Amino acid sequence: MSENGTVWLVGAGPGDPGLITVKGLAALRKADVVVYDRLAPFSLLDEADEDAELISAAKSAGSASLSQSEINDLLIDLSRRGHDVCRLKGGDPFVFGRGGEEAEALRDAGVPFEVVPGVTSAIGAAAYAGIPVTHRGVASSVTIVTGSEYPGATKTKVDWHGIANTNGTIVVLMGATRIGEIAEGLILEGRNADEPVAAIHRGSSPQQQTVVGTLADIESRVKQSELTAPLALIIGDVVNLRDRISWFDALPLFGKRALVTRARSQASTLASGLAAQGAEVVECPVIKSAPLEDTSELDEVLSDLSRFEWLAFASPNGVNQVFDRMQAMRMDTRACATNRIAAVGPATVDALKRQGIVADLVPDNFTAEGLVAAFRTVDVAPRSALVFRSDIGRETLPRGLRQLGSDVAEVAAYRTVSAEGSDVVAREAFEDKIDVATFTSSSTVKNLVNLLEGDVRRINNCVVACMGPITAQTAKDLGIRVDLIPDQQTIPALISAIVEYFEGNQ
Repeated sequence: MSENGTVWLVGAGPGDPGLITVKGLAALRKADVVVYDRLAPFSLLDEADEDAELISAAKSAGSASLSQSEINDLLIDLSRRGHDVCRLKGGDPFVFGRGGEEAEALRDAGVPFEVVPGVTSAIGAAAYAGIPVTHRGVASSVTIVTGSEYPGATKTKVDWHGIANTNGTIVVLMGATRIGEIAEGLILEGRNADEPVAAIHRGSSPQQQTVVGTLADIESRVKQSELTAPLALIIGDVVNLRDRISWFDALPLFGKRALVTRARSQASTLASGLAAQGAEVVECPVIKSAPLEDTSELDEVLSDLSRFEWLAFASPNGVNQVFDRMQAMRMDTRACATNRIAAVGPATVDALKRQGIVADLVPDNFTAEGLVAAFRTVDVAPRSALVFRSDIGRETLPRGLRQLGSDVAEVAAYRTVSAEGSDVVAREAFEDKIDVATFTSSSTVKNLVNLLEGDVRRINNCVVACMGPITAQTAKDLGIRVDLIPDQQTIPALISAIVEYFEGNQ
């Protein structure tokens, strides 16, 4: 490759992956190579192209996998090899992120680059702790300073006297090991020893911890709470506003670790919903759907759908795999023009809508049993029906339709297989403590138990939430205590049940 690739210097924000900008996310998804820092939200790497190369440049206090000059050389080399590169940095690239140094090196090398600003932890961590760094009548200015250069240091470039006399908010980053010296120096330069200070660890992430004190005692309070880097110090009267407007750590699931066992292709709604309530989500996709290895039987029925009055879909996976196969056979939704469509639940309905199809029948109870009951209630038993299922799908729906007098054919539309690497994720998750484990199907229960080699004691040490009685019964049969079953078999209902449980057990 002769043309240089572009390097994007992207600020990923302070911890919450949702704080990356739209432009930053687009660069991440487009890049051939992602060079990421230790403080960049790790989950953002899931947004990179599946073929993208991921390279850690994880510098931390006292150690470095790559020096800054090595990082600069790496970015230049990758660009010259024709790769588009996303340099993913925590916070903002130009706020103590050495983005300026990297930009200079790229410019000197003639490498094209763009800077995509991010939310600096100086602002983001404070906001997530309920502290506005400026507030009318309290603070009209904010000064951001590095704690790596501190009072008493030889040839310090920080004007601590000037900073102490701004009368505004002071934010100190990278000062976790020098809190006492910084506080003492500010007091000596004129700040009140009783001035409020907040120390925020991993601001805007589920691991966020906030300790509040004064300049006189903040060092001892931080030590007592065992807070470590990364740490943002917010100094000023705005800290007093935290008692009134704290919001993130007041979320109902804040501080809780939730295990999501759903297939990765379906987990985003549950994971994002739990995260929105403050939970730290650990995704362990114990199962995944995969195309059939032999599609001959599926191809045969798809080639003559008109002979069936009804098509019944039990899951979004069935919808997606069926229409993927139809497309491979150069077919489209016109093949379903004479069919009526039944769907087990809202997620399946949504998957059909994405294909341009509106379901004719959806049960109130989102189970195979519920769909059979819906046919019985509306007195429209199918004369003939084709049921799409997984290769290990239950017989409940086809058996129930046959009992209604229907001529039923059933065909596997996809395979359910174990997700690679989930055994390690599962073991490490429970070693680090899980507060609530979620199960959305019987197969997720069975596969997690298999990953844990049959040891359900670790599962029983946390709250267990099952989406529906069938899943719950499978869990009970395997020796798992079930704490929660939502009234409706939907993701929002499952999240609401979890929230209500923890709110009731505060």
